[in-house]
Amino acid sequence: MSNVQAEQKKEGKLKSIVSAIGGDKLVLIGAIILVFILFTAINKNFLTMQNMINLLVAASLVGMVAVGHTYLIIAGQNDLSPGSLAAFSGVFAALLLSWGVPVVIAIVVTLAAGAVVGIFNAWMVNKIKLESFIATLVTQAIIRGFAYIICDGKPVAISNSAFIQLGKARFLSIPVSVWLMLISMVVFGFILAKTKFGRSVYAIGGSTEAARLAGLNPQKIVTLCFIMIGVLTSLGGIVFSARMNAGQPAANVNLEFDAITAVILGGVSFTGGVGSMGGTMLGVLLIQAFNTGLIMVNVPTFWQYVARGALLLFALTSDYIRKEKRNKELLAASMKVESSK
Repeated sequence: MSNVQAEQKKEGKLKSIVSAIGGDKLVLIGAIILVFILFTAINKNFLTMQNMINLLVAASLVGMVAVGHTYLIIAGQNDLSPGSLAAFSGVFAALLLSWGVPVVIAIVVTLAAGAVVGIFNAWMVNKIKLESFIATLVTQAIIRGFAYIICDGKPVAISNSAFIQLGKARFLSIPVSVWLMLISMVVFGFILAKTKFGRSVYAIGGSTEAARLAGLNPQKIVTLCFIMIGVLTSLGGIVFSARMNAGQPAANVNLEFDAITAVILGGVSFTGGVGSMGGTMLGVLLIQAFNTGLIMVNVPTFWQYVARGALLLFALTSDYIRKEKRNKELLAASMKVESSK
C-alpha cells in the first residue's frame, strides 16, 4: 500500500470517527479538556480523584434536571421552576419524615407532588395557552413560596438514618446520587433515541401542526414531558436533602439556569426538534467542571454569576450558529432536488 493510500485510509477513518461522534460533541469534548487543563494549572487539587467524585456529586442534581429539560426543550417547551421544586421537595420529604411517615412512603408522596407540579405546568401551557416561560415562572414563585410556608422559613433537620443513607451511600466507591444521574441519562436517553415516544418528542418540537396532522397528540406528549421533569427534579431534591441532612427552603436557587445552559451547550436546539442525551451529558460535565473550577480558584461569588451568564450567552450563540448551518444545508438540499427535476 502506497503512502498516499495509507494517508487516505487514515483520513477516511478520522472522518468516520468524527461523523459517528458528531462535530458539535467533539467541540464539547475539547472544551471540557481545556477547562480541566486550565483549572488544574491554577489549582493542582482540581484533578484529584476526590475532587472528581465531588464534581460528579455536585453535577447529579443538575444532571437529573437536565434530563427532563432535554425532553422539554426538544419538544419546544421550557421550565423555570426546577430550583423551587427541588427545594420544596427536600423540605416536604423532611417534614413527612419528622411526622413519622415511613421513608418509602415519604419518597413516593414527594415524587407524586413533583408529578402534580408537572401536570399543573402542562395545564397552563396546554389549556390556558401560556408560553412555557411565563407559565413556569408562575410556578417558580408559587412553589418557592410554599417551600417557605410549610416550614415557617426554617430548615427542617433530618434524623432518619435510612433516608440519610440515600445521600451518603456508595456503590463501587461512587455515591448513589451519581448512579441515579447516570441511570436517568442512560434510560431516558434510550427512550428518546429508540422509542416511538422519543420520536414523537422530536416531531412536535419540529412542527406541532405537522405532528398533529400525523396523528400525534402534542398536548399529551407535552404533559408527559412536564411530569417527567417534575418527578426527576423531586428525586434530585430528595437526594440533595438527604446529603445535606436537612430540607432547606432557600436551596437550589438558579438550578434551572445551570440545567438549561448544560442542555443548550450539549447541542439541544432552543427552538426545539434537535438534540440528544449524549450531548446533554457532556454539557452537564462541562458546566459543573466550570462552576467547580471557579469556586476552587476563589473567584468572587458575584463574578461567578457573570461567568455563568457569559457561558449561557456562549451556549445560545452556538445554538444560533448551528441553527443557521442547518437552515443552509436544508436550503442547499432542496435546491439540489429542484435542479435534478
